[in-house]
Formats: sequence, structure tokens, C-alpha cells
Amino acid sequence: MLATIALILIVLWLLGLFAFHVTSGLIHIALVIGVILLVLHFVRGRRVV
Repeated sequence: MLATIALILIVLWLLGLFAFHVTSGLIHIALVIGVILLVLHFVRGRRVV
């Protein structure tokens, strides 16, 4: 779940940066949140049910 959200945020950041030339700080905040969520996903690992 976290990896999916992180991937979506990173893709949106890339689209905003390259496709639409958005220079807003919000786009970079989305990237930071995406990277943090991705790192948390790999640090936590899979949970045994």
C-alpha cells in the first residue's frame, strides 16, 4: 500500500517537473513524501499474517 502511494507521488512529481514545467514547492514536497513512504515500505518489510 505504501509503495503504491509512493509510486503515484513520484510519477506525479515527474509529470509535473518535466511535462508541465511546474516550479512550485508543492511538487517537491510530493517527491519527498513519496520517497519517505517508499523507504518506510522497504524498512518495515512484509508482515506475517
